[in-house]
Amino acid sequence: MSFTPQNSVVWFEIPVTDMARAKAFYGAVLQNELVDETGGPNPMAMFVSAGSAAVSGHLYPGKPAEPGTGSTIHLAVAAPLEDAMARVTAHGGQVVSPAIQIPAGRFAYCLDPDGNSFGLFTA
Repeated sequence: MSFTPQNSVVWFEIPVTDMARAKAFYGAVLQNELVDETGGPNPMAMFVSAGSAAVSGHLYPGKPAEPGTGSTIHLAVAAPLEDAMARVTAHGGQVVSPAIQIPAGRFAYCLDPDGNSFGLFTA
């Protein structure tokens, strides 16, 4: 039996220690305001994406992995990538790689203020 999904990732969750700080950080870096959601078992701030079929995720109050040791989710940003990288450091995060060119676009590895690993990606 074989299963080939439309997207191999369908949702992501990023644990944060300070929800207000994390919302402000990701909102500023991505230039996309997160939306509070209180209908689940925990408070969360959802990343906004285009349409209900789009892959997205949320922030939630939790215990992040040790800095740079957890999973890495890559988040879309508008070009130029360097502008988003500058927003990471301006808002308390850390850029840990230069911009890297791949066939699909460009990306850079970063850490948020809690030490969560994430990537910035632009096509």
